[in-house]
Amino acid sequence: MPRQPKTNRRGAIQLAAVVGAGVALSGLPIPAAADPDERYRGYSAEDRAEPYAKYMAAHTAPVLPAVAAAYLGGPTPSEQIPEFSALPTDLSPDGVAAVETGYGQTASGAIWVAVHTEMRGVTAAMWDWWFGWHTVESARYKLWHPDAHLYCGVARDRSAERIPDREKYIGNIAYVDEYIGPKLQQLAIAFADPRAHGFRVPDQHTIVLGRVGSIVAPVDLGWLAHQVRPIPAGCEMRSRFYLNLHGLHQPDLSQAAHAIARGPAVDPRDLVLDVDLARELLLHCGQEMNHLAGFLPQLYHEFAR
Repeated sequence: MPRQPKTNRRGAIQLAAVVGAGVALSGLPIPAAADPDERYRGYSAEDRAEPYAKYMAAHTAPVLPAVAAAYLGGPTPSEQIPEFSALPTDLSPDGVAAVETGYGQTASGAIWVAVHTEMRGVTAAMWDWWFGWHTVESARYKLWHPDAHLYCGVARDRSAERIPDREKYIGNIAYVDEYIGPKLQQLAIAFADPRAHGFRVPDQHTIVLGRVGSIVAPVDLGWLAHQVRPIPAGCEMRSRFYLNLHGLHQPDLSQAAHAIARGPAVDPRDLVLDVDLARELLLHCGQEMNHLAGFLPQLYHEFAR
């Protein structure tokens, strides 16, 4: 995994304040296609005309019992949480962690979330297809978490290209507006090749690896990884988030302008995340993964090309 600097709360807040103010005051041109109304809750009449409309639920399905228990419980002790550098070992093909569903803070100060989701009838190939398919339309993104997902765009639409599904999202960037708990987040997720970062990914497995940052401010916040591996009834997903691992990225000024037009969620305090956010992220991840797993096989067989 890439080496990460030690978390520096004061430095991150100062950096966020500078870049946030710079973006807000820079007078970025708003592209003609940028419409603040493109972010909205639920589904529009146009969305309901999409061929996948039958999968549009009014609300997200309940979480699995283990997620509910972890959400209602306290943080995982730091001595039970692997450091970020151990992530390729944690998500090895046959890895089993001391805590598979929980939230907390590592000994070095990173925010950590783990969520385990069993998915009947689902395969790793379905998840590779999903990550290449859903990012091109907000209505598709909302299928995943209809209560919290509001907007999605992608740097390059590769969904119709005749390439392997993994190549449609690896090296690509998704731009999303979503609620994590009560807080709106505008995030840029740059998907990376897990093998290039030391992960082993056998056949019938996948690992979705992403660098998570702000759309508006050129600040990276951390990493996410979703390992999917087969079990007799289908597959299991082992999700991991490591946050407060800050860095910088080259901003996409057009995407930043679109985000500002939608109503920016830039708050310097959002760029240094705490355990309360980790708890809400655990719930959010548990909701969306269990919800989509309920119909992903049908969606895949109907729309995968």
